[in-house]
Amino acid sequence: MTTQPSPPPILFDLDGTLIDTVYQHVMSWSQALSEFGVEVPSWKIHRRIGMSGKSLAKQLLREPEVGKRRVDLEKLEARRFAIFLKLVRTPRAVPGAQDLLNHLTRNQVRWAIATTGKQKQTQFLLKALRLPSKSIIVTGDDVAQAKPSPDIFLLAAERLGAAMENCIVVGDAIWDMLAAGRRRALAVGLLSGGYSKPELEECGAFRVYADPTDLLLHIEDLGIAGSEPQVRRRR
Repeated sequence: MTTQPSPPPILFDLDGTLIDTVYQHVMSWSQALSEFGVEVPSWKIHRRIGMSGKSLAKQLLREPEVGKRRVDLEKLEARRFAIFLKLVRTPRAVPGAQDLLNHLTRNQVRWAIATTGKQKQTQFLLKALRLPSKSIIVTGDDVAQAKPSPDIFLLAAERLGAAMENCIVVGDAIWDMLAAGRRRALAVGLLSGGYSKPELEECGAFRVYADPTDLLLHIEDLGIAGSEPQVRRRR
């Protein structure tokens, strides 16, 4: 009797992938930087969403228009988070996120969430989802280096009892694709964070979908069983 191979575990990013917060991150960073006397075009901030907060801030502070202004990164991050909470009073899931997680759980597909965000922010955002009590959540507080380092995904895979190269990373940013590639994991990109299909593919995505709803419609592409179609009987 042939043994059926188990489906690959899924490692999800959070912001822009499961929770619709990318542009609130852009606005909160823009306002916080402005309050510290730093003016950076919003598009430059957006290009870095998904990196760790410190990495994002350090890169932005090296931009030519900033000059040599010195900023306390701890205070900047704290102010940015306070602004973010005001902008996102009620977190919203990206369309299809809950259905996708429910489908994976019903079909006994192992999955975890691995986010650059800190634990306090992550707990707040996860209110938008109904997660099983034993869900595996890895945050930026759990690792020394956040994305584009693969450490967050490595730890999530470890907690699932899987090797990262046997997992599929699902994310909305090029940083997710790069992190996956560094450990030979398949990467799936979503357009729900604002990156284009060519950008995600250039950084390693082997499939790109609009959002979790679109991914669930094509879930067999990942070697995972889909739902049985509902067939109406004629009367």
